[in-house]
Amino acid sequence: MCSPQDSSQTLSQFGQAPDDFSFKLYWTTVARLNSDQGLARDSSVVSGTRPARFDLRSSVKLSGLSQVGYSFADQALAVGGGFLVNVALAREQSKEEYGVFALSYSIYLLLTSLHNAAVLEPYTVFGSGRYRERFSEYLRLLARSNALLGLLLTGVLLVVCILFAWMAPQLSVRALFGLAVTVGILLSGIFLRRAFYVRRQPALAAKSSLVFFVTVVCALWVTSKAHKLDSFTSFLVLALGWTAAAVAFGGTLLGGRPAQSFLALEPHYWRQHWNYSKWAMATAFLFQSTTQGYYWLVAGFLSAKEVGELRAMYMLVSPVEQVLIAVSYVIVPALAAHFAAKRMASFLSLWKRFTVAAVAITGLFALGVRLFGKPVMHLLYAGRYDGLAAYLFVLAVLPMILWIGSAMNLALNAVEKPRFVFWGYLMSAAATFLAGIPLVMRFGLWGAVSGMLVSGITFTVAVAIGFFRHVYVNAAGQSALVAPPNLSSGLVQEKQ
Repeated sequence: MCSPQDSSQTLSQFGQAPDDFSFKLYWTTVARLNSDQGLARDSSVVSGTRPARFDLRSSVKLSGLSQVGYSFADQALAVGGGFLVNVALAREQSKEEYGVFALSYSIYLLLTSLHNAAVLEPYTVFGSGRYRERFSEYLRLLARSNALLGLLLTGVLLVVCILFAWMAPQLSVRALFGLAVTVGILLSGIFLRRAFYVRRQPALAAKSSLVFFVTVVCALWVTSKAHKLDSFTSFLVLALGWTAAAVAFGGTLLGGRPAQSFLALEPHYWRQHWNYSKWAMATAFLFQSTTQGYYWLVAGFLSAKEVGELRAMYMLVSPVEQVLIAVSYVIVPALAAHFAAKRMASFLSLWKRFTVAAVAITGLFALGVRLFGKPVMHLLYAGRYDGLAAYLFVLAVLPMILWIGSAMNLALNAVEKPRFVFWGYLMSAAATFLAGIPLVMRFGLWGAVSGMLVSGITFTVAVAIGFFRHVYVNAAGQSALVAPPNLSSGLVQEKQ
């Protein structure tokens, strides 16, 4: 929980948010226009005129909508680059080769989950909330931590590659070696984008992703023409894209050197960071069980060919998740700001709107997959995976199940209660082992798809229990305490 001083500072910085959804995103434009409004009020005292509030609110609304547009563009370009690499590799390589790449990519996703828990989530929540007044110093600390984590992971993966080459030389480690030499760059690319969001500059995030996307497209064209695209060079292509983005826009993040380091101002910070991130890091391991864990179950009980098929299907389902992830980048800072300022009515209103939007978007997407999924799959994979259409129709329901729970997940993180998210993923992991393993062994690829749905439902139910018992009830009670009085009932009492 934040101190009363922190709450009052947040309220004075952001002001009271109106009900308009776009205004609730609290971009830097809002703070700037609030200060402009204050100057207008001061001038109106002298001149006796009334400030033009309508034009101010309209400009804020348009600015908020444009920032949301930048967020969508950023996510589309960033994910689109990885999507193109996956599709190109699936078209040019065998299903077995693509399956090996999918396993290495699942390791990368595990590392991104750990990176998100150890660096990005605390940075987003604390940077938007309690440490917003010391943002420059906080950014430098987290940037150094991100670089050290990347170097550490590179060293660990290189050691694993050497051990594999020595103990099992018959196994191909090209994909894992590609991940080892590029993981630090890939994670830094994610950090670069998130830093722009925490600074309320999604336009720069979109521009950096545009540079990444164009670089990836060009590199893919060159490697494909040279017949050099494989599981190793695929990671190099992605790393080259984020290197170009960092060169183009990374320098805009760090301004002048602050007078004091962040740890000099907050000597006990790492204790607070650990109290938050320890639950998130434990959750990162368990998170893989809902989807990524099934790749390893399929690899263990079936073959790399089925891993490639499962990955090819999930690639067609993932775009809708990326849309919602783009929205979540702006939702979490807004929720954290509401919580820090104790505006719980606005907190619940924003959460409800996001939940309804998530259900609507994923529901429409599932319908679209049912109508157009088969021809799209044929077009993207050149007919190599046409026999998987029936699996795809069922798998398309998974994002709806997961994002009902993920909306509560985001709210729990915003109020600094990640331990309840941990319990949700723990229950999901239990479902993967207790139900997923027998399903895969008995029904093969159909069992993997069904197991994903079971694990997703388990996660959503478990998170809902924690959210409604420990957040929603308390937030609703606090919002009721600060609700405006019923003026009509007061007038009746006065007449009596």
